[in-house]
Parts: sequence; structure tokens; C-alpha cells
Amino acid sequence: MSRRSRPAARRVAGEEANELDVTHPSGVHASAEGVLACHRRSDVLVNNAGVMPLAPLAALRVAEWDQMIDVNLRGVLHGIAAVLPSMLECRSGHVVTVAFTAAHRVDPTAAVYCATKYALRALSEGLHFVGAGEGPDGLVVPKGPELI
Repeated sequence: MSRRSRPAARRVAGEEANELDVTHPSGVHASAEGVLACHRRSDVLVNNAGVMPLAPLAALRVAEWDQMIDVNLRGVLHGIAAVLPSMLECRSGHVVTVAFTAAHRVDPTAAVYCATKYALRALSEGLHFVGAGEGPDGLVVPKGPELI
């Protein structure tokens, strides 16, 4: 999912891919409804949208903090809200969240970004409680040099 203002469809690996702004729940829900209309189910949601303006907390870039929370955390919540009902109905599904190593550490100029990624880790773990093991599950994928 991307933060572009105008949706654009394109072909990726033989499938249609749509760009959307994850900060707008209506667009995220419309995209999920399109998947359900075409495929009757949603097996996997991959949360990979994110913004990472860098500055020490003392710089007080509150507008950037809001943007990170809107994209990095609320965007993921919008995606989950869009697919969770069908995943519960099918009693299966996977929500994969790319959190980078920021879900496990804090850097001096990325405290708010890291906070959003820590929150995603908790949210993904919380998905394990949904459906009492018979619904979707959450997986956080750390990505970065620690995996090498």
C-alpha cells in the first residue's frame, strides 16, 4: 500500500495491484471489498506502508509524529479492519506486518518511528487472541541487517 493520492492499478506478477493511501479507511475498505468481490476471500494482508522522518524528539516535529502514527499505525489498523471480518468468517488468514528492526530497538533520531513499530509488534501479537486460534494470525517480519 502506498501513500499516493490517486489510486492506480497495475499488473504485478500477473495480478492486479492497486496503490492507495492507507490513512483513508474508505479507500482501504474499498480495496479489500474489490479483493473479496473477485476472489471471495482474503488470505493474506501485508502491511508494508510506512514513513520515517528522522529528528531527535527535542526537535518537536509534531506534524511528522502525527504523520508517522497515521501511516505506520492507523494505516495498519485500517487494513486489519478491512479484512478481519472475512478472515474470521473463513476462520483463516494471515496479517503480515513488516516492522523492520525498529520494533526491537530505539535509535536517537527515530524514537517516534520506533514507537510505531513497537506498537505494530504488540498489535500483531494481539491478533493471536482473535478467533481463539481459529481465525487470522499476525506475524511481524523484522527486516534489516540483523537478519543477515
